[in-house]
Amino acid sequence: MIEINGVSHNYGKSKILQNISLSIKESGITALIGPNGAGKSTLLSLMARLQPLQTGSIMFDGHSVSQTPTRELAKTLAILRQDNALSSRMSLRDLVGFGRYPHHKGRPTAKDHRAVEEALDYFDLQDMSGRFIDEVSGGQKQRALVAMAFCQETKYLLLDEPLNNLDMYYARSLMKRLREIADTGKRSFVIVLHDINYAGAYANEIIALKDGTLAIHGPPQDVLETNALQTLYSMKITVTQHQDQLVALHHL
Repeated sequence: MIEINGVSHNYGKSKILQNISLSIKESGITALIGPNGAGKSTLLSLMARLQPLQTGSIMFDGHSVSQTPTRELAKTLAILRQDNALSSRMSLRDLVGFGRYPHHKGRPTAKDHRAVEEALDYFDLQDMSGRFIDEVSGGQKQRALVAMAFCQETKYLLLDEPLNNLDMYYARSLMKRLREIADTGKRSFVIVLHDINYAGAYANEIIALKDGTLAIHGPPQDVLETNALQTLYSMKITVTQHQDQLVALHHL
C-alpha cells in the first residue's frame, strides 16, 4: 500500500500541492486525473523521490521514500517521466535493458537478459528492438519507455502520461496490457492520464486533483459523474452509459 500523509509542495511562492493525504491500494491501477497545473506530475515525482519532500510523508509498504536507500527504492518502484533525455543512437533493446540496472549494476546476468526479452514481447517491440531511437516513431519510443519501467520488475510502477504520442490503437492496447499485468496481482500502477474515459475504463480507483488539492478519490463510478467532472474541469461535461461503461462526453 502507498500512504501519502500531509504532503504539500511549493515552488517559490506558488503552492503546487496542499496537504495531500490518501492511501492507494496495491495490485491494481490508480489513475491520477485533473486539469493542467493541478499538481499531478509533481505528486508523482515526490512519490518517486525525484524531488525532496518539503512537508509530510510518503510510504511504500511501510518504507519511507525519504529514508529508504536509493538502491532499495529502485527495486520497489519504477517511474516513467514525461521528459526523458535519450541518446538517439541507442537501440530500443538497450533502452529497455536500462530498467535492469538497479539489479545488475552493469553486469547483466541471464536473468536480466530474460527480463528484457519478456518486456520486449509484452509490449510488441521484438521486431524493432534493434532499431535506434531516432529510427522509430514517437509512439514506438513511448512504448519502449514503458517497457523499460516494466523491465525493472518493481511492485509499483508510476507512469506519467504513458499514452503520449500513441494513436488510438496503441493507446488502447497499452491500457489493456497494463490491466492484464495488474490483474495478475504482481504489479501496482499509478498512472497520470488526461483522457478520463481511459481512467474510467481501466482503473480500479481514480484520484482527481484540482489547484493542488485532493478533489475526489474513489472508484470510477463515483468520479465519472456529471456534476463532479464539471466542477473538476470547469466545463460542460455529460456522462452517459454505453454497454455498462460510463463515458464522459467532453468534446461536444
